[in-house]
Amino acid sequence: MPTISVFFGIFIRMYFNDHAPPHFHAIYGDNEAVIVIEDLAVREGSLPRRALSLVREWAELHRGELQADWELCRARQTPLQIAPLE
Repeated sequence: MPTISVFFGIFIRMYFNDHAPPHFHAIYGDNEAVIVIEDLAVREGSLPRRALSLVREWAELHRGELQADWELCRARQTPLQIAPLE
């Protein structure tokens, strides 16, 4: 599972050949959430409120890059790194 970005202790990862809908995994400490790229809804898991807010802010800025990385992972190719939230 490649890590595509890290910011404020939050790791953003995608699995190769993962199931639809297009999504990414956000890990913060012992918490993990699966976030749908299209609407940034939490599909599974949970994050603390502040961490989820930061993840959604970051994802809104990089939605196109996330979709491109999703396609790369589905093709079992290494996704590109995405700039962290600053």
